[in-house]
Amino acid sequence: MAHQVHLAFSSTIDGAALIAGGPYGCAQGDLQTALSHCMHPDQAPELAPLNDAVRSRAAAGQIDVLSGLDGDRVWVMHGREDKIVSAAVTAASADLYRALSPQVAVTVDADRDFGHVFATAAQGDCRADDAHLAACGFDLAGEVFKQVVDADAQPAAKATGELFAFDQRPYAEDGHDPLLADRGYVYVPKQCRGEQSCGLHVAFHGCEMQADRIGTRFVAEAGYNRWADGAGVVVLYPQARSSLMPLNPKACWDWWGYTCRDYDTRDGAQLRWLKRVFAQFGIAV
Repeated sequence: MAHQVHLAFSSTIDGAALIAGGPYGCAQGDLQTALSHCMHPDQAPELAPLNDAVRSRAAAGQIDVLSGLDGDRVWVMHGREDKIVSAAVTAASADLYRALSPQVAVTVDADRDFGHVFATAAQGDCRADDAHLAACGFDLAGEVFKQVVDADAQPAAKATGELFAFDQRPYAEDGHDPLLADRGYVYVPKQCRGEQSCGLHVAFHGCEMQADRIGTRFVAEAGYNRWADGAGVVVLYPQARSSLMPLNPKACWDWWGYTCRDYDTRDGAQLRWLKRVFAQFGIAV
C-alpha cells in the first residue's frame, strides 16, 4: 500500500518504506494472482510489464508523473526468515523503483534474522505475537524514520505527545467506499500542537494488525511515536477493516482490487479517502 500511495502522489510524498511487500501492480486486480505470484512464487514477478504499466498510468494521469520520484528516498526491508512473502518478491519492489527513475535513492535491507513480523527494539522472543509485533532487538520504526524521514533523527526517551482517535467515515466519498474501519488514529507531538509546521508520516498497519483486532498495540507500541517526538512529525495511523464480502478477512490494505477496479491509482477508493485526509492537514495531492 505504501508503494501504491507513493507512486500515486509522488509529487508530494518524499519517500516510502516498504516492509516485506511486493511491487506495484503485481496482483493485476486479482486475488488469486496476488496470493500466487505476489507472495511466495517460484520466481520473482516479471519487471518489464510492471514498469510499462506504471509508465502508462503516469502518462494517463492516473498516478503522478514519474519526475515526482526524483530525489525521493525508498527503503525496502525483508527479513531472512520470512516464510510469507519471498525475498525475490520484495526485491522486485526495489528493482521497479530503480527502473522507473535513476534519481530515486533506493536502499535494501535483507540481512535481518527475523520473519514476517514488525520488529521492535525490545529484546525478547523474535517470533510474531498475536499482534504480529516481535521483540527482535531491532527498532524497525526507528529505521523507517532514519531512512525516509530524517537521517539525523533521534528518538525521544519516551513518547510524550498525544494519540487521538478520529472518525474515518466523513472522509469517504459517495460512491467510493474505501472499506475502512470507523476509527483511525493520529499521533501529535507536543511541538506540533501549536504554530510549528510539522511533517506527516503515514504508517499503514499490516494484515491482521488493525485496531479492531489488536486494539492500540500497533499505534502505541510499534515505536513510531518516540521518533515522531524527536523529529517533530505527526504520524497518521489509518485503519482498514476485515470483511467477507468483499473477501478481505485479514483487514489488509487494498493491493489486489477488493474496493474497486482502479484501486491502485489516484481514483482508487482508499487513495481518494487518503487525499481527503491529507487536505485536513493542509496537504494538497
